[in-house]
Amino acid sequence: MESRGQKRSEIDDELPADKRACSSLEFRPSTSSSSQTPMDSVSSTPENNDQNNENADHMDTESEGGEPERDSAYDSCDEEEEDQRHNDLRDVQRQRAHGDHGKFQTIISTLREEVDLSQQLVMLTELCEVLSFCSDDSLSGDTSNSLSPILVKLAKDETSADIMLLAIRAMTYLCDVHPKSAVYLVQHDAVAALCQRLMAIEYLDVAEQCLQALEKLSREQPLACLQAGTIMAVLNYIDFFSTSIQRVAVSTVVNICKKLPSDGPSPFMDAVPTLCNLLQYEDPQLVENVAICLIRITERVSQSSEMLDELCKHGLIRQATHFLSLNTRTTLSQPIHNGLIGLLVKLSSGSVVAFRTLYELNISSILKDLLSTYDLSSTHVVDGQSNQVYEVLKLLNELLPTSARDQDAPQLSEKESFLINQPELLQNFGMDILPLLIQVVNSGANLYICYGCLSVINKLICLSTSDTLVEMLKNANMSSFLAGVFTRKDPHVLISTLQIAELILQKFSDKFLDSFIKEGVLFAIDALLTPEKCSLVTLNKCSKLVFPVSSGARLLSDSNQKSASKEVLRCLCYAFPSSSPSGSENGSCMLEKDSVYNLAKHVRYKYFAPDICDPETSLTDVLQKLRTFSASLTDLMNMSLDAPDQHEQRFYGIMNQVMEKLNGAEPISTFELIESGILKSLMTYLSNDQYLKQKGEHVAAKGDIYAVEKRFEVFAKLLFSSPDPFSEDLPILTLIRRLQSSLSTLENFPVILSHIPKQRNSYATVPHERYTAYPCMRARFVRDKEETSLGDCSEDVFTVDPFSSLDAFEEYLWPKVNAKGTSCIKSATGVEGQAGCLPSTASSSQGGSQDTGEPESMSTDLPELKADEVNLTQPETEQEPSLEQAIPGTSLDETYADTVEKDVEAHSEEDTKMKEQDHVSCVNKDTSPKLLFYLEGKQLARSLTLYQAILQQQMEEHEIVIGSKLWSKMYTLTYRKAVGQEGAHKGVDPTEKSAVSDKAGMHALYTSLFSSMFPCELASDLEKSSPIYDVVYLLKSLESMNKFIFHLMSRQRICAFAEGKINDLDTFQVAVTPVPQNEFLSSKLTEKLEQQMRDGLAVSVGGMPLWCNHLMASCPFMFSFEVKCKYFRLAAIVPLLGQFPSPSHSDSGIPSDRRLSSGSLPRQKFLVFRNRILDSAAQMMDLHAYQKVLIEVEYDEEVGTGLGPTLEFYTLVSHEFQKSGLGMWREDGGSSITGISHAEDTGILICPCGLFPRPWPSTMDASDGTRLSEVIKKFELLGKVVGKALQDGRVLDLHFSKAFYKLILGQDLDIYDIQSFDPVLGRTLLEFKALVERKRFLESVHGKNIASEFDSCFRKTRIEDLCLDFTLPGHPDFVLASRFDHEVVNSMNLEDYVSLMTDATINSGIFRQVEAFKSGFNQVFPIEHLQIFTEEELEHLLCGERDSWAFNELLDHIKFDHGYTASSPPIVNLLEVIHELDQELRRAFLQFVTGAPRLPPGGFASLNPKLTIVRKHSSNTADLDLPSVMTCANYLKLPPYSSKEKMKEKLVYAIKEGQGSFHLS
Repeated sequence: MESRGQKRSEIDDELPADKRACSSLEFRPSTSSSSQTPMDSVSSTPENNDQNNENADHMDTESEGGEPERDSAYDSCDEEEEDQRHNDLRDVQRQRAHGDHGKFQTIISTLREEVDLSQQLVMLTELCEVLSFCSDDSLSGDTSNSLSPILVKLAKDETSADIMLLAIRAMTYLCDVHPKSAVYLVQHDAVAALCQRLMAIEYLDVAEQCLQALEKLSREQPLACLQAGTIMAVLNYIDFFSTSIQRVAVSTVVNICKKLPSDGPSPFMDAVPTLCNLLQYEDPQLVENVAICLIRITERVSQSSEMLDELCKHGLIRQATHFLSLNTRTTLSQPIHNGLIGLLVKLSSGSVVAFRTLYELNISSILKDLLSTYDLSSTHVVDGQSNQVYEVLKLLNELLPTSARDQDAPQLSEKESFLINQPELLQNFGMDILPLLIQVVNSGANLYICYGCLSVINKLICLSTSDTLVEMLKNANMSSFLAGVFTRKDPHVLISTLQIAELILQKFSDKFLDSFIKEGVLFAIDALLTPEKCSLVTLNKCSKLVFPVSSGARLLSDSNQKSASKEVLRCLCYAFPSSSPSGSENGSCMLEKDSVYNLAKHVRYKYFAPDICDPETSLTDVLQKLRTFSASLTDLMNMSLDAPDQHEQRFYGIMNQVMEKLNGAEPISTFELIESGILKSLMTYLSNDQYLKQKGEHVAAKGDIYAVEKRFEVFAKLLFSSPDPFSEDLPILTLIRRLQSSLSTLENFPVILSHIPKQRNSYATVPHERYTAYPCMRARFVRDKEETSLGDCSEDVFTVDPFSSLDAFEEYLWPKVNAKGTSCIKSATGVEGQAGCLPSTASSSQGGSQDTGEPESMSTDLPELKADEVNLTQPETEQEPSLEQAIPGTSLDETYADTVEKDVEAHSEEDTKMKEQDHVSCVNKDTSPKLLFYLEGKQLARSLTLYQAILQQQMEEHEIVIGSKLWSKMYTLTYRKAVGQEGAHKGVDPTEKSAVSDKAGMHALYTSLFSSMFPCELASDLEKSSPIYDVVYLLKSLESMNKFIFHLMSRQRICAFAEGKINDLDTFQVAVTPVPQNEFLSSKLTEKLEQQMRDGLAVSVGGMPLWCNHLMASCPFMFSFEVKCKYFRLAAIVPLLGQFPSPSHSDSGIPSDRRLSSGSLPRQKFLVFRNRILDSAAQMMDLHAYQKVLIEVEYDEEVGTGLGPTLEFYTLVSHEFQKSGLGMWREDGGSSITGISHAEDTGILICPCGLFPRPWPSTMDASDGTRLSEVIKKFELLGKVVGKALQDGRVLDLHFSKAFYKLILGQDLDIYDIQSFDPVLGRTLLEFKALVERKRFLESVHGKNIASEFDSCFRKTRIEDLCLDFTLPGHPDFVLASRFDHEVVNSMNLEDYVSLMTDATINSGIFRQVEAFKSGFNQVFPIEHLQIFTEEELEHLLCGERDSWAFNELLDHIKFDHGYTASSPPIVNLLEVIHELDQELRRAFLQFVTGAPRLPPGGFASLNPKLTIVRKHSSNTADLDLPSVMTCANYLKLPPYSSKEKMKEKLVYAIKEGQGSFHLS
């Protein structure tokens, strides 16, 4: 190979700088759709050219300043200016094209003449220059046709390397500018000429240019390139080129492989050895393209066993399995990864060699790792995207051949004989795979994944010998697994399950018979024989799915062409090609009629003896025993309550035996636990027959509540006392874990992911005429045939927001169809309906639905918008209506927007009172629905969105929701007038909370726990007869019991003291530890909900299946804190983001994880004065509390702004609210220390138990009244600050008491809660209450004349001698009672004193402050959204990590840069210094670096940006310099101090002196 040396340089010097050979890769952009492979972005780097000027202009205007492209409705002026620029640009291009055309003609005529070498060089140089800057308009087909033979001829001219180089470069540019030129070049043998240059390389730069040209030609003419031998030509000397040129060569092969002919010769096979060798290269992009080539070649030869065997000879299988292993060095993209699995599927299907090789390479261990790390979401993708689990299941099906499936393929028997001869291979395979398949199915996999797993298990059991099977099934609870799968509806799944059961019984009838009975398999098979079940599994209920296309086909499809093939729904029979004939792909089901019934009958009567057929005699001993316990509880329920002690003892005895059974040596199966009825009997007994009753049937009589209370006390005593002193687990833990296991087995809540290939913005006319970031549905509203009093609007077709509630539809339709012509609808605040939300005519509706013929036309080609405000009017039946709840037809967002507007204007107390009266009057109006809606004859529940209603109806018929048909279908909603209260859904619950009465009875203080527990509803899509309902309900009851265990145990001690069983008040202390909250967490449901929220439609809680909303509302304890935070943002924060245009967003418009953060809100700066923090906060909240903006703070006369100052502002506001003397907080339960704040010298309240509102009397004089109004204003401001901090994601430095968090969450307090914020007062009141109970008990036994005996009961002191009066301790102005007999507390009025004290402390004395807090909070977003959190979780959400620093994780979450690494001596010293800091200095360090003294939830890992430490350079000695920070970036600049001591000295000095100002560092 000759070096061009000096001559090459001379020529280069004559050429323009951008035309030299060495820069050939940087010349022209690809104007064709080159993005179809990862290769192209590297092989062709864009530069400025006329063709792309138009697009570049548009892109510049879009990206400048980070502004997104906006809707034309907002930016019409900008659009006009841009159109003008485009028109001017087109004129310039036309003029230039005319000039270029003349140049081309001159060059062509000159080159056709026999001119000398120098003239040719000049013309070719000019041609390259013109081509590099011209556009497609400048070139006609005739010009290309004329140029092609000339360039090909010159490219063959071996007399001059420069001529060859320039001619080939001109070909490259020609294909770039005018891709159709490739046709003319191929006609004149350009491909053969270029390949000839590559087969015998003389000049390296010429060869590189040949590769560039062939890459362009292969895009348009891949078949011609294949026939000319291009593949071998470009790969022949690939090792001699640089990596970038190697990528070009392989990209050429990729282009050719995309269009391999289905028949004919296969010259590409010669390239397989080279391609397999290239798989070992280091460059990931090169390797990915090579993998694509091999995947496509394998698909092409998949019908030829010989060719597949040939592929295996070159190490292809070993290379592919290497990439699939998790520890591979080269990271492949997921589509390529899946494609390689598909490659192995093809090889193992057609090649016995591949089949054997895979087993010998222990493929099962690799597939085991893939299955164990799979993502639930990947199992639900049915929109044409390939997924890993599906490919793995196809490979597993191919690796387990069964001759029964296909008699025509001889290789199947050869494969089977291979496995039979080496049983240890099959056993290892089964031991690896079987547990994972069971895990995948149990984790809630989608239907076709479930079916695929069952298919593999079926084959595995069929192929295994008895001995092998024993080992495989030893640790797999196959009986329980099969019983769970029998709950599925689809006939294909049931057939597979029955086949597995039959195979197991064939081989191990004696070993599995008892197990099948115990786990309920026999019961499930019997159920399939009942007429009710048969009707559910008929073939017309078969689910048809859209299966993922093969990985290779998807990888190599032309991305620039829209797929012409429409979605084809196919039956599960065709899900896995190896398990069904491939000929009949018409999608019809191949199962015979009654096949499920017939197979179930066959298994039932062949393998189960006749004496077992009798359900009564086939019961296990455990089940019979549990049924006996259940019957005993039922009998106990029907017994008279005349002897309560005996009643309690019997209940304790029965449940003690049940718990012994649960802890016994013989395990209790889920089937036995459910079928025995023990759960239902237990809940019925505990609730005193209130369980499963409808809301209106509940009786909240005191006797009932007292009975419930006593039963829970007995149950708690049993569950929280360990019978075995050596056992660490309490009985309640055993019960919880047993119930969680049963729930995981029984529940089958679907994860339904959207089937939308690409989300585009749509326009919804109903209900609010707005743009949405998700598809809309088409619907017609038709009047019911029997309805005569309403108008008809059935002629209009509407585009409907699928996530809007029926209330919103009613609001839109009622003015149009109401015969009385009502034109105005009042919102919940009394303000007349918003004009923007109530279109007055239907014409706009028609206009919005004219172009909705096909699914794609449902979306408009408008600039991408943020998700618009989403209605969340989904009344949750288990929550009580609040004052702020909207009436039907008004979304929560609108209601609060109206409330906010009024609140901002109301500055006086009088205005506030008027507003509250108006608010209450509106709520008291008739809130029953005006219209009832029906879909396909079924009335729709008011709590559903349209999307949820459609999902629910589809799932009743099928187990899976079919593809995009859901979005393209036209829905007909029938409406009729609601009669009376029919369908009312927002009525006040009869057990709604009420204030504690002046004289609380013995049972009234307990009402909040027990009377509200049983009327609440669980997930409404659960039938109350469902066993899941019993499990969930008992879990909910246990969680409530655990939460109130202190109350229960205290109550029990009080009763014991009253009855004389305890006489010493010092033993009154309750020492009981609740079970950790995470014991109630369901990992399976948590994972399901997390996957659901990652869906593309999870822009609203209305876009998820109904079970998500209902379970989160009624049983939030089942979900993890992280998942609840995501749900909270979807429910509360996301609806706010659509109200104002967002200034910036990602390309997709919505973050990929769907956690729409506060970063999506527009930013608003606000000037704050340090010496008037609270005043600044009040002004800020008055202006911005109701606005959906992200507030950023800047301080007066300081330069800093952004995240750091904002976090510090919230910290300073938090401290201001905690100062003593404000009259907001109790100051007697804690201690007040004097500290120096940043603004003034005042004391900050330090309350060990947390802050709790100070009681204020309802009647007071003018001066005190004024002070109370100030306190109420401060609480309202505090509510706004807390709400805004949650909305913006800011951390507060507040320490509220647990009781105050309960009030925020809408929970009631009782006497037992007082001890949590004031231990002395709480303990004293409980002791007084115990005395009252003893007095009552003694009176009931000995009569009323026991005063002298009772007087000495309180610690040997008479009550009168305590000198207590009826005022609140510490607040002499707070008079509890003014009656003449209520001046001094004595034994006669002690009960009144306890009741009044309790009421003043936790109810009437703080009611106005708490309501003010809620009112302020509601101006930001509805406070009800917080009710999914516990008190501890809410503090974590609001205040972040309180005091815990995990130093072992510190290094993992700190970034070191600019001179520092993790091992640098200054860094080591810094970490040691931080570790030695006390609590106050740690807080100060955090505030110094981040602006807040607390870390966000999640600790250092959640800091965004990450904490970064860099080396600080200075001209002076490092020891004289101080560290400095950039709080907005969490950036610490640390000088390299000479010693650890010097570092600590300077750091502490900087921390203390650097607080309170932001200046340039």
